[in-house]
Amino acid sequence: MNTVRRPAVAGMFYPGEAARLRETVESLLAKASPRDLRPKALIVPHAGYIYSGPVAASAYRLLEPIAAGIRRVVLLGPSHYVPFKGLALPSATRLATPLGEVAVDAVSAESVKRFAAVKVRDDAHAREHSLEVQLPFLQVALGEFTIVPLAVGSALAEDTAEVLDALWGGAETLIVVSSDLSHYHPYATAAVVDRETTEAIERLDGRFIDGERACGCHPIRGLLHCVRRRGLRVTTLDQRNSGDTAGDKSRVVGYGAWAFV
Repeated sequence: MNTVRRPAVAGMFYPGEAARLRETVESLLAKASPRDLRPKALIVPHAGYIYSGPVAASAYRLLEPIAAGIRRVVLLGPSHYVPFKGLALPSATRLATPLGEVAVDAVSAESVKRFAAVKVRDDAHAREHSLEVQLPFLQVALGEFTIVPLAVGSALAEDTAEVLDALWGGAETLIVVSSDLSHYHPYATAAVVDRETTEAIERLDGRFIDGERACGCHPIRGLLHCVRRRGLRVTTLDQRNSGDTAGDKSRVVGYGAWAFV
C-alpha cells in the first residue's frame, strides 16, 4: 500500500510555499562557498532555516559536482519526541515536502529490517523535524533520488554502524546525519562546548559526544564508528551557533557541518 508521510514543520522550520521554499534553498546554496570535496557522508544541522540554513548549505553545496551520480540517500536523525531504543523506519512509501514527494527505497528499507535494532515506528516519524528539514535541501541539490529515512533513538554505535555498513553502497549512495550541537547555553559557553565537540568529530571519536553536546549524538556516534573503520577523512565545513546567524547571544543553539571523504 502506498502511503505518504506529510510534512509536519512546513511553514515553521522552513517556508511552506513551494516557490518561496525553492528560492530560499537556492539562495542559501548560492551563498555557500564551493570546496573541492566529494563527500560520502555529511553531518548537517536541522534547526529553522533562518538559524541553521547557512551552515547546512555549506555541506549541501558540496553535492553540486556529484549530484548526477547520487541516486539514494540514507538519512539518520534523532527522535526528539518519542523515546525508544534502536532505529526506526516509517511505514510510509513516500515523504512529502512542498517541493514534492521523495520515494522511500523499499528494497533498502526491507533489507535492514533483519537487524534487531531496526523497527517500523510511525510515531517516531510523525512529528519529527530532524529528517524533514533535510529533504528540501536534498530535493534542490539532487533532483531525483530515493531515501532510507531512519529516526534514531537510544541506539548503540555498533548497531547504527551495522545498519550503515549494510546500506553503504558505492558512489550512488550518500549518507546524511542530522544533528544540532549544544542547546541554550550563553554564547561564550556554547562556543567552548561546541569547539570541543568539533575536535571530537575531527578525531572520529564519538565517545565524548553525548546528548548535552549534540541532540543527534547516537547517529553521530554510529557514523564515526563506521567511518573510522573505513578510513574516511573528515573536514569541518562550518561551526557556528544561533547567536552568529539569527538569534540573540543569551541562549544559543550550536550548529556544525562536516564532510567525510
